[in-house]
Amino acid sequence: MKIAVFGDGAWGTALAMNLIANGHGVTLWGAFPDYLEEMKKSRTNGRFLPGVTLPETLEFESDAEQAVRNCDIILLATPTQFLRGVLKKMNGAVAPGRVVINVAKGIEKDSFLRISEIVREELGFVTYVALSGPSHAEEVARKVPTAVVAASASREAAETVQKLFMNENFRVYTSDDVVGVELGGALKNVMAIAAGIIDGMELGDNPKAAFMTRAIYEMGKLGELLGGKQNTFSGLSGVGDLIVTCTSGHSRNRHVGEELGRGKTLSEILDAMGMVVAEGVPTSLGAYTLARRAGAETPLIDSIYAILYNDLSAVSALRELMTRQAKAEV
Repeated sequence: MKIAVFGDGAWGTALAMNLIANGHGVTLWGAFPDYLEEMKKSRTNGRFLPGVTLPETLEFESDAEQAVRNCDIILLATPTQFLRGVLKKMNGAVAPGRVVINVAKGIEKDSFLRISEIVREELGFVTYVALSGPSHAEEVARKVPTAVVAASASREAAETVQKLFMNENFRVYTSDDVVGVELGGALKNVMAIAAGIIDGMELGDNPKAAFMTRAIYEMGKLGELLGGKQNTFSGLSGVGDLIVTCTSGHSRNRHVGEELGRGKTLSEILDAMGMVVAEGVPTSLGAYTLARRAGAETPLIDSIYAILYNDLSAVSALRELMTRQAKAEV
């Protein structure tokens, strides 16, 4: 099949390589034509995925409308906060019913919409599939064994995506819970910031284990109130993605938290990261807002939001969490 990958970052590039390994034709779209030309000549993505050689058959396209017209399937690998602008560049070229796969994880900061909702607003009634799970681009590009889940209201579409990506290094399960899979991927980015704070403060293993356990419980509770299925959060897009994001050195969100735990300000951290996006920062605002709308009790999300947006110190947040009213675990 012919696939247009929208997003020349690490994740879009790694997935493009996997698709080419499976025999598909792939065109990579990026927002900066000069950088696409550099990638084409060097056969590397030194800015986002250094040390990896790109396949000779990987094609490049800077015209979004042209990329859409020449493909069978669209793969969205654009950070959540920039996605709406990229969809507008497609300029009505996406036919109704076209399969659109999304691999970004977040909540739009102004509308507080999930990505499937943004896609519906901008592209209309396409066949949407969310592909998510514990999957760092750096490891997928090196063919490290990885498992993810493809979620869609259309069983046929989920199974198509499963076959599209699956090989001996990349295993894909299917699900019909788009809401749960999207929220699992988005909320774990928020939680990873707090896991990083614990590491940055050098608090040890006990608090991090306790935090991750309560985080998956809170994610599942909120996810169910927002329309997801509770058991989805026990799967790859919930606990699986939470584990990898909270523990890995590849995690940008954990890095933000680690630097906060060491005493740096959020603005200092984001300035130092440059073009590298930490989705958990804007998504924490969305998670906090959606929790308030749903009437959910989300002490962890509330604390992360207060640290990022209300200048609450990590020490104060920890004290407040530890001294909350005693209660049953479940």
